[in-house]
Formats: sequence, structure tokens, C-alpha cells
Amino acid sequence: MKCHDYKDLMMGYLDDELSMEQRGRFEEHIAGCGDCAKEFEEFKKLKAITDEVALVEPEDKLWEDYWGSIYNRIERGVGWILMSVAGILLLIYGGFKLIEEIVKDPSHVMTLKLGLLGLIAGLAIMFVSVLRERLYFWKKDRYRDIRR
Repeated sequence: MKCHDYKDLMMGYLDDELSMEQRGRFEEHIAGCGDCAKEFEEFKKLKAITDEVALVEPEDKLWEDYWGSIYNRIERGVGWILMSVAGILLLIYGGFKLIEEIVKDPSHVMTLKLGLLGLIAGLAIMFVSVLRERLYFWKKDRYRDIRR
């Protein structure tokens, strides 16, 4: 192995990630190579500094202040809404194109076309059913007029 190869092992040695065989070869090389030994000492100093560094989590009050800002709440809400609407529109467009291709292609059997038609009709009926349910309970909600 060349010095270049041992330099790749320096941090692995310091982090105790090397096998016993690799450790032995690395220690032997460091003992005989002044340049690598010097660089290894610098890596040791760097590791000592980075071991003292700790990740500090922001205080709960800081997060409350951040999310308490109306701008931050609106920004995240608008982002989710735009992403959701765009995703829905793309899925609808892709679905219509897929249906169009299946219906226009004469190689597809009538059973597939009828099954697809049944699926679409079922989804439409379920959508209307859920919408009616939500509207019904929204009108009957006795807490709707209470201000928060």
C-alpha cells in the first residue's frame, strides 16, 4: 500500500473502525513514515476538537415563537395546498389520458372497458356520497357557530 491508501485509513483508525490486521499495518506504516505520522497527529487534534462539539437543540420557546408567526404558518399551509392541488391535477390528467388510451385502443377487450367504466362510476358515486355526508353533518354541527 502507498501513503495515499493509509491516509484513507486515518479517520477509520481514530474511530476504531479498522480490523486488527488493518490497524497493525497502519501502525507499522505510521511508525516508518514521517509525513503520514505528522498528518495523523493533525487528524488526532481535529478529532479531539470535533468530539467536544455537541449538537444543541433549539429550546421549545424558540420553536413556539417560530411557529407562532402567522407568516410561517401561512407559508407552510400554502405550500402544502399548492403541492396537493398540483398532485391531484396531475393524477386526474394522467388518469384521463390512460382511460382515453384504453377506450380508443381496439386491441383491448370490451370486458376491460366495461370494468373501467364500472370503476369510474363507482368512484363518482362514492365521491358524491361522501360529499353529501359531509355537507349533512356540517349543517347539523351544533358547535359550528361557536367562536374559538
